[in-house]
This record gives sequence, C-alpha cells and structure tokens, in this order.
Amino acid sequence: MNHMRTVSWDPSGPSVKMIDQRRLPADFRIIQLHTHTEVAHAIQNMAIRGAPAIGAAAAFGLALAAVHSTAGDRTQFMQDLQEASQTLLSSRPTAVNLKWALERMLALLNEVSDSNLDKIRDQLVAEAQELADADVKINQRMAEFGASLLPHKCNVIHHCNTGALATVDYGTALGVIRCAHEQGKEIHVLVDETRPRLQGARLTAWELQQYGIPYQIITDNAAGYFLASGQVDAVLVGADRAAANGDIANKIGTYMLALAAKDNRVPFYAVLPTSTIDLELSSGTDIPIEERDPSEVLNIKREGQSIAPSGSQARNPAFDITPHRLISAIITEVGVLHPPYRNRLQDAVTKGRKSWNLY
Repeated sequence: MNHMRTVSWDPSGPSVKMIDQRRLPADFRIIQLHTHTEVAHAIQNMAIRGAPAIGAAAAFGLALAAVHSTAGDRTQFMQDLQEASQTLLSSRPTAVNLKWALERMLALLNEVSDSNLDKIRDQLVAEAQELADADVKINQRMAEFGASLLPHKCNVIHHCNTGALATVDYGTALGVIRCAHEQGKEIHVLVDETRPRLQGARLTAWELQQYGIPYQIITDNAAGYFLASGQVDAVLVGADRAAANGDIANKIGTYMLALAAKDNRVPFYAVLPTSTIDLELSSGTDIPIEERDPSEVLNIKREGQSIAPSGSQARNPAFDITPHRLISAIITEVGVLHPPYRNRLQDAVTKGRKSWNLY
C-alpha cells in the first residue's frame, strides 16, 4: 500500500495534505487544504472520514488557523482559534475524537503563557503532529492486543472501513486483521459493502488488496446468513464514540450485525482508542446521531438507472448504537476490556492519558 499517511502536515505553504477518500478505489488522489474552513468542509463532505483521522485533521486544521491568524495580540489570537475550533467542531457531530483533538489543542493554548504568537503557532503545529504520530503507535498497540484474540485460521466479518484510511495510519479493527495477517495467521475477510456510501466495498476491499489479505465482498444483509451457517469466527468493528457503559456508536448496520453475532454465539469485538471513549455520556442513548443527506440513499444507480422512483423520500442515519450487552470485548491501546465495562473503561481512559501523554 502507498505508505503516505491519510492526513499529514505540509510545512511548505503551509497546508494539510490528505487522501481524497471519495475517489477511491478508482483514483488515488491527494488534496491540499490551505485553511481551517477547507479542512472543515473536507470532514463534512467525507473526503476524510473515520474517527481518529477526523481528530487528526481537526488538530491540523486548528494549526492552520493559528498560522493564518492576523491577530496582533494574544486575546484576539485566542478568539480567532475559538471561532476556528467551532467551525471544525460543527463539521460532523458523532465522532468524539473531533472534539477531543480540538480540546487538546485549546488546552495547550491555555497552558502556554508566552506572548510571542509565532512561538505559540509553532507549538500548536508540533502538538497536532504529536497527536498524529501518537495515533499510529496507538493503532499498532491495539492491533497486537486484538490479533491475540483471533485463532490461527480465522474468517472475519468486517463492517465499514477502519483501516489506515480511517486513521492517520495502520487502522483500528482492520489494523487487527492486518496485524494477524502479518503474524502469519490465515485470515479471510467477508467485507460488508456498508451502504449507502459503500465504505466497505470501496475502501476496505481496496486496503485488503494492498495488503494481500484474502477477502470477499458481501451485501450488508448477507452477514446474518454467514453467521448462522457457521462460516464466521469473529466480527470486528471500530467505533466513533463509546459511552461510559460500553455502548458504542458506529457506522449504520453495526447494531444488526451485533444482534446476529450474539444469536449465533460468534464473538463481536469493538476496536477503539481510549480517545473515542466519552465518559461524560452514561449510555449510547446520549450519543448524537448524524443524519446525512437523503441523496446518499436515493442517488444510487443500477445499470445507469436510479434505483428509487422519482420523488421518493429517504432517511439516512449515518450511525447506530450497539448496546454493551452485545459486545464480547472492547480492544484498546491499553489492553482488551471484558464486561462489565463501566469501571474498566474509566481505568482505560486514565491509563491511556498516562501512557501516551495525550492530555
């Protein structure tokens, strides 16, 4: 696979470079964004997606806002960055990594007493870079913990895209699959298409092809058949936010997949960094669910013809909530967590902060 990171800082300019995920798999294209507003639009329009990748993009976006601020004093500079932070924060509501990354950047701003704005700018750029570098290490740690749960010969169902494209590099749930493959395990992946935006068929299949991991694409509604007929050893998904009790918000379709896995006694693993855990929310019912444009559902075509009658309406929630009772284990960078989750998630967040110095 191309070794370029999904999102990165380009000091010439400066700008933020990212892989345009709307064009894959047909076209591998890098876009360059020069303002925090452009970064916010890229997040909103899903040129970049995946909770950890969105977090890193937001941090770099705020660094751009710092570089471009024309403020003459610290007070105005702080105000400029607060406004930029709000613009970035409003780009997508469900993934908590976006808020977490911006809060981390603003916390640094509050800690720095220096009145030299150029020095502060440099520190913000360095902080965003450190956040991106830590994401890669975190993913590799999670992958090793997760790979240990998979048998030597393993058929996995995977939903959405959680690979290098969904992070700065390496991946969460797909990172586990990648690590197991690199360890010599015989991994085969059934790739949920993941409608309506088809992140599985477009992005996960493309990544697996780069890694040389055997896969087959299945329709989302075929997953139950494969689980019930004994053809699946594990289900692996990521998450955009986890509540304090272990409920997760993830790409729409995850809940039905978890129900089918539970009914057929197939382990269902959620793979997520501690930055995705939102201890302020007691359960998944408190997680805001993004509803996207109905055109994503209605504009799908088959043999050149629209699949829906003209004038049709649609609902398009981007995420659903999978209750903790359906989750066999939560895999994080500080270890594998088993139920009951509440205290263990709190401990994991504390360990994550200490381990990676992320706050």
